[in-house]
Amino acid sequence: METRLLQLPPPAKLITDCAKLRVLDELLTNLKKDKHRCLIFCQMTKMLDILEDYFVYRNHTYLRMDGSSTIPDRRDMVYEFQNNPNVFCFLLSTRAGGLGVTLTGADTVIFYDNDWNPTMVKK
Repeated sequence: METRLLQLPPPAKLITDCAKLRVLDELLTNLKKDKHRCLIFCQMTKMLDILEDYFVYRNHTYLRMDGSSTIPDRRDMVYEFQNNPNVFCFLLSTRAGGLGVTLTGADTVIFYDNDWNPTMVKK
């Protein structure tokens, strides 16, 4: 059985073909222009990968935290985001963000692809 990797179109085509990304692009353009700082939460780390490609394409400064981020890396990234106003966005997986991370350096929170399934709620 042959394994195939997912081949994504270029970021410019993703923006024009995906209405959700097009709206995010417009929103982030305005937020960046007005010097806002954002947290963007995603359920799926594959979506974080796509957003990273988009952020590189748009030259947005960002940090990324997901389940593979070590505790020391998390601490360093939180410190960097809190103390460096040049970092525009912090990309987080919803699972990684729920581990006692406090980010007061942002004034905007975006839930890009959240799982609203109530069975996913931990008790």
